[in-house]
Amino acid sequence: MKTVFIPFNQAYKERLIDLFDHSNIRGFTLWDTVQGRGTHRGEPHYGDHAWPTLNSALLAVVEDEKVEPLLKHLHEIDAAMEAQGLHAYVWNVEVMI
Repeated sequence: MKTVFIPFNQAYKERLIDLFDHSNIRGFTLWDTVQGRGTHRGEPHYGDHAWPTLNSALLAVVEDEKVEPLLKHLHEIDAAMEAQGLHAYVWNVEVMI
């Protein structure tokens, strides 16, 4: 099992939930409003008057064989509108109850 953390521009929310549905990834935790700034490009997402956009974030524990296809789809979404902001981070699940 792997943990996949996906911070993204709020504009992607429905698209990512649809992707999870179509990928048969049922369980996830969603934070609707998170703030952030990309490491290389993109504008800050602070939800204020100067930088009004905001991010959301998803965290899911995913079977190993579903990770690569999920990352492929996420990369395609990000490449289509790179300035919006979408990232994915993956790490091993050591213990789960």
